[in-house]
Amino acid sequence: MQTPVSTNAPPEVGAALQRLRLARGLTLEDLSRIAGVSKSMLSQIEREKANPTIAITWRLANALGVPIGDLLATAEKETATIRVLEAHETPTLPGTHAGYVLRILGPMELAGKYEWYELTLAPGGELASQGHDPGAQEHLTLLHGAVEVVVGADKKKVKLGATARYAADLQHVIRNVGKTEAKALMVVIHR
Repeated sequence: MQTPVSTNAPPEVGAALQRLRLARGLTLEDLSRIAGVSKSMLSQIEREKANPTIAITWRLANALGVPIGDLLATAEKETATIRVLEAHETPTLPGTHAGYVLRILGPMELAGKYEWYELTLAPGGELASQGHDPGAQEHLTLLHGAVEVVVGADKKKVKLGATARYAADLQHVIRNVGKTEAKALMVVIHR
């Protein structure tokens, strides 16, 4: 028998927001950029220090690729034996200004330890990153196109099907050097 939920208490949007954000491997800064909501406001919402308006809740739900009800639900849903995340549900970081799209493929329970992504680069596009945590490493496997990886002063072209392994605690760039779209899988390991 389920215990009835009190209708006098508002839903804990902050807990649901944090759970969904982490499940997609997003930082507060990432979600702020995608949803157009300030990082400080997101932090206050997650700590239950502020209640979002319906408009902000709608923008957060869209940014996370979930129905607005998922942010208003007070209890975690039961997990299925097999859960399929549909393509439209996969969180995406659009870097259209830099010519990349980064789809976040990794689950919440591995965020901050192991993360994996699908990276698509337009011709001439690049994903430039500041150094991650000390000891972090990236592994990039090229599925289509032509890319080069630049770490510090070192630069290497990656051939189709090859995997580049490099220190990600240094500033690094993945650049499409071909004339067609490039696609790669990227795994980030945090130490």
